[in-house]
Amino acid sequence: MSGEAVAGAAPTSGGPEPGLVGIVLVSHSKEVAESVAALALGLAGGGRKAPVTAAGGAPDGGLGTSSEQITAAAREADRGAGVTVLADLGSAVLTVQALIAEGDELPPGTRLVDAPFVEGAVAAVVTASAGAPAEAVAAAAGEAYDYRKT
Repeated sequence: MSGEAVAGAAPTSGGPEPGLVGIVLVSHSKEVAESVAALALGLAGGGRKAPVTAAGGAPDGGLGTSSEQITAAAREADRGAGVTVLADLGSAVLTVQALIAEGDELPPGTRLVDAPFVEGAVAAVVTASAGAPAEAVAAAAGEAYDYRKT
């Protein structure tokens, strides 16, 4: 998934701009990662959009995570202002943590954020699309834990 594109579709109006924080959504499921990316971009409103990429599923198309897919997605999302990564659970988190610890696989300024996957993704994409710096994007995603539904 590239920028606003979902599963390789062409970007729509107001495509990703240089200098915005990139967002990578890592899930055990390709469909979940792409759907959450599409939802977050849709809720970000009109105008400019942060680059959002999905890294979901195993290389064979099944459930799982792939360090190669995560690395490629982070490089694609990188516009020079940092990359914020949200992961769904378990091995997705561990894989991102390992890539960050290696230090040379992901773009400089890549950070994994502790945030709920769906709500955090929406908050991150909206905040990044507004031109906020990486620290504010990470904070907005993490604050999604406080969203009350009752």
